[in-house]
Amino acid sequence: MNRNQFKRAIAALRFRHETLIQRRNPPLAGGNGVFKRYKYPALTAEHTPLFWRYDFDFASNPHLMERLGINAAFNSGAIEINGKIALVARVEGADRKSFFAVAESKNGIDRFRFRDYPVVLPETEDPDVNVYDMRVVRHEDGWIYGVFCTERRDPKAPPGDQSSATAQAGIARTRDLDHWERLDDLKSPSPQQRNVVLHPEFVNGKYAFYTRPMDEFISTGSGGGIGFGLSDSIEHAVIHEETIIDPKVYHTVNEVKNGQGPAPIKTAEGWLHLAHGVRNTAAGLRYVLYMFMTDLNDLTRVIRKPGGYFLAPEGEERVGDVSNVVFSNGWVARQDGRVFIYYGSSDTRTHVATTTVEKLLDYCRNTPPDPLRSAACVAQRNELIARNLEILKKKR
Repeated sequence: MNRNQFKRAIAALRFRHETLIQRRNPPLAGGNGVFKRYKYPALTAEHTPLFWRYDFDFASNPHLMERLGINAAFNSGAIEINGKIALVARVEGADRKSFFAVAESKNGIDRFRFRDYPVVLPETEDPDVNVYDMRVVRHEDGWIYGVFCTERRDPKAPPGDQSSATAQAGIARTRDLDHWERLDDLKSPSPQQRNVVLHPEFVNGKYAFYTRPMDEFISTGSGGGIGFGLSDSIEHAVIHEETIIDPKVYHTVNEVKNGQGPAPIKTAEGWLHLAHGVRNTAAGLRYVLYMFMTDLNDLTRVIRKPGGYFLAPEGEERVGDVSNVVFSNGWVARQDGRVFIYYGSSDTRTHVATTTVEKLLDYCRNTPPDPLRSAACVAQRNELIARNLEILKKKR
């Protein structure tokens, strides 16, 4: 490849990339009446800037090879800022290390464009090996906080074991998503922590966290579900007691483990929660999203929990690095009542679904809970069938 060919090749790359960025993302027809899905993912590895991946210097890269590949862009935190929706995406390089990067869109559905540089996240005295799945929360104290999983090699692992790890909750804060201050990792009674989320308001003058206590890196062990705890400080966050507010339950969508998704949305009827649930299948673990609501004043009291899953992987969402998975750690409730839900599929890409606060409240209020037994599920469904047949009979 000579210099002129090199320049033309770069121009072709840039044209294809810009065409992807500018692509419109139409809603899919049909659906379940609760939310709308969209034709294309909102964010993929291909959305990352070309200058993150290629060396554009002819002298050092005459064949225009990709030098630092990107494998995936998924599990994005979300926030509305400066009139745009910003996703703080988990971007995974070809080297398996994840980092955070901000992509913004005016309409929240398509044309997401990454800022020029990834997030420069300060390290603690015990450096992270990997960081991922940041929940972004605008707190009433005035800061924007990012709470994320920080992973390190298990110090107790023998030399031959290079996969055992420990997970804790890292905390950082910012005003603009560009400049971040690192705070101490959360301390709690649990040996390991994943899917920790900061509540957006003070509770009795303290910082409130949703937790997922775990005994091991993968297995929750004695950890029983989504926990809740308070800390006097955010700079040195310590939870002394965790209360399980949404436990794991046998033969449900959250029988193996469950975790809070993004921070809950406040409504007049209570706090809306989006969570992920995990169950076993013959093909491995299956991750879905489900919803519940907690009392406005007592955040440990679940007041509504629709049965079954809210959103499960469909079509291409089921295929990726870790198949049959949807996971959400970001949603945005706008002033006009619209809600944008961002979810990763199969640890590969980020999708958007749209709904409204009104629809989510209706879903939680009027969708019956899981009766937990097959016979009771049949009775529940038969009751619905009988009501509908009676209505249809009257319309004849």
